[in-house]
Amino acid sequence: LTVVVSLITDKWVEPRLGEYKPEPGTVVQSKTISPEESRGLKYATWAVIGGLVIFGLLTLPHAAPLRNPETHALIGDSPFMDGLIVFIALMFLFAGAAYGFGAGTMKSATDVIKAMEKAVAGLAGLIFLLFVISQFNAFFTYTNMATVAAVKLGDALEHAGLGALPLLVGFVFVVGLLDIIMTGAIPKWAIFAPIFVPLMMRLGVHPEAVLAAYRVGDSPINAISPLNAYFALIVSFALIYKKDAGVGTVVALMLPYVVVLFVVWTILLALWQILGLPWGF
Repeated sequence: LTVVVSLITDKWVEPRLGEYKPEPGTVVQSKTISPEESRGLKYATWAVIGGLVIFGLLTLPHAAPLRNPETHALIGDSPFMDGLIVFIALMFLFAGAAYGFGAGTMKSATDVIKAMEKAVAGLAGLIFLLFVISQFNAFFTYTNMATVAAVKLGDALEHAGLGALPLLVGFVFVVGLLDIIMTGAIPKWAIFAPIFVPLMMRLGVHPEAVLAAYRVGDSPINAISPLNAYFALIVSFALIYKKDAGVGTVVALMLPYVVVLFVVWTILLALWQILGLPWGF
């Protein structure tokens, strides 16, 4: 698959993109690090080390304040785990502020706030896309459309009267089709497993083969599903290099990977089943 993805990138996707030409107003970063940037990186490194030392003192001792006051456990029900996101955010704040003061791009606390405002402003497009996608997810959850589609497709495939291999390949296509509107791997497997695992076992197919077929159908389509939680993030990255990029841009670029990988994965799965190779150890 690594070879296949490399060939798609070199022979298909990259030639379509052409040479990257920054749009007017785009700041192209230099490949060399200036003395100010080097000093900023040193400051940031020491800030991270200092932050780790502080968190270590607050967590590693047996009776540390961020441990569970009763069991003294660090992992599980503890202040450390409850505030883990805050601690990670503070580490980035320490590193970013230290870099700014070291590189000379920040002179006071006001500059730190301005930098945070600029970062949040850059996330405006991502926040809007996440809002739209969350509405789609809410609609699908409220109507149970994805669940109904999964049950109907599963029943249709079950009563199709196919043999083991055609049924396995058909299962891959059903999962791939449903993955467009239901990206979560666990909910789909919870619906399909009670139907197809017993059915396949009656046809002499191991449960491991059913799970492998499920993963084959579930993996490629995620790259082009707007309901994927990371799709909006990918679009926001594309906007850095192309200001008018959108959902269609990302889908058009990812579609060759999706189609080819889906076909190659399915062929590999079929050959594995035909040759009778073990699915797991």
